[in-house]
Amino acid sequence: MTDRITLSLVSHTNVGKTTLARTLLGRDVGEVRDAPHVTEFADEQLLLRSAEGDEWRLWDTPGFGDSVRLVRRMRQAGNPLGWFLAAVWDRWRDRPFWASQQALRHVRDRSDVVLYLVNAAEEPQLAGYVAPEMELLAWVGKPVLVLLNQLGAPREPGAEAADVQRWATELQRWPLVQEVLPLDAFARCWVQEAALWDAVRRALPPQRHAAMARLQATWLAQRRQVFEASMQTLAESLARALAARVPLADGGGLRRSWRQLGAALGLGAGDARELERAQRALADCVDDEVRSSTARLIALHGLSGDAGGIVLERVASHYQPRRRVDEGQAALVGGMLSGALTGLAADLAAGGLTLGGGMLAGGLLGALGAAGVARGMNVVRGTDRSWLGFSAEALPPLVHAALLRYLAVAHFGRGRGDWVQSEAPPHWSTVVDQVLASQAGAMHALWQGQATGTAPADLAPALQPLLARCTSRTLALLYPAAVWGEPDNPPS
Repeated sequence: MTDRITLSLVSHTNVGKTTLARTLLGRDVGEVRDAPHVTEFADEQLLLRSAEGDEWRLWDTPGFGDSVRLVRRMRQAGNPLGWFLAAVWDRWRDRPFWASQQALRHVRDRSDVVLYLVNAAEEPQLAGYVAPEMELLAWVGKPVLVLLNQLGAPREPGAEAADVQRWATELQRWPLVQEVLPLDAFARCWVQEAALWDAVRRALPPQRHAAMARLQATWLAQRRQVFEASMQTLAESLARALAARVPLADGGGLRRSWRQLGAALGLGAGDARELERAQRALADCVDDEVRSSTARLIALHGLSGDAGGIVLERVASHYQPRRRVDEGQAALVGGMLSGALTGLAADLAAGGLTLGGGMLAGGLLGALGAAGVARGMNVVRGTDRSWLGFSAEALPPLVHAALLRYLAVAHFGRGRGDWVQSEAPPHWSTVVDQVLASQAGAMHALWQGQATGTAPADLAPALQPLLARCTSRTLALLYPAAVWGEPDNPPS
């Protein structure tokens, strides 16, 4: 048996109902502007339909203006004078006031659960409109979920919980209020919507729970699909960036004095210019990947807008030059390497190239000879030419930046309009650092398991589960009270 569950957004005028409606629906509805009484009539939208035919319906209603006066008018509704004032006089002389009365009647007659928005930036005890509007909602007689809107930029869980507690304490004198939840129309995350649907289910009578469960399962499947597609997009983009190679001009790899070798092989002016050129080219590659993958994330989340240019400064220090060693100059290297070879830094021979432990074995080096060592360095690195790419140290900051981009898009409410790049809240970076620290071993193993020159198509499948795991754990730390699906089965 199918069911229709109807939710009504109500609030004082100009608190943000239509903006939140756009965010929940994932599409533009109604009119949004900074003015009272923009919504004149109740507007019904299909929010979701399950495969079985159950529906979530969402009503955006006109905002309450003069709440105290509205309470008096509704109390008069049962006598002839009150009917005349409400049905005739107010419609002619004060249309916004008349629209508020119609909204109340609609909510009483059609709604299963009322979503009542308040401005969280206000102190609850100073929001004078709340008490009369609670009296109005008591007249409606439906369960009420209070949503804290206009919370500002995402904050640490403790700060948000404190806001919820302040409002819950103030509203506890009204039994019709079932729960108080944070749900900013501009900067909510989809896992907070999961908490909202759980609260709606608890507010419904038991006989409606089966239909609600089917609708929640449909909603969760859609969000999981977006989550997995987002992780795939980021994994493929990261794989292309990590596999990027910029060729370097050969010929000057070991033309250095003994003094320079002793000083960790500083590059000459010509080499420095060549390396700077290659670094710019690699940075352009990363910037292109960030633009394209962010644009894809924006589209996946039902948003619009352009991803601006973002060069990831955090990875600038993790370029790794791979300089081809000239075999004709290998005797110099051979002379330096003869003797106690084990433990010698391979950077000394290859201008920044660090070889694997196997290549440091004296027996192997002795068998190859000096020219053989030079060939081995290039063959081990999978190229006959010098090139610039990312070292292993680039993986954590690249993943860090990718997670922050995902969070920025996943929090962007559609009611804000087109996507715009903005600074991430400081606590996001702290939480991501915490998660990535716990995954350091996995990232190291992933890098070590991928041979140099691995194609992006081979690297991306290894990156995707790592990104999904890190993102899921980040969301769990940012929103410990929000469970999407089973508690032990987040998107992964």
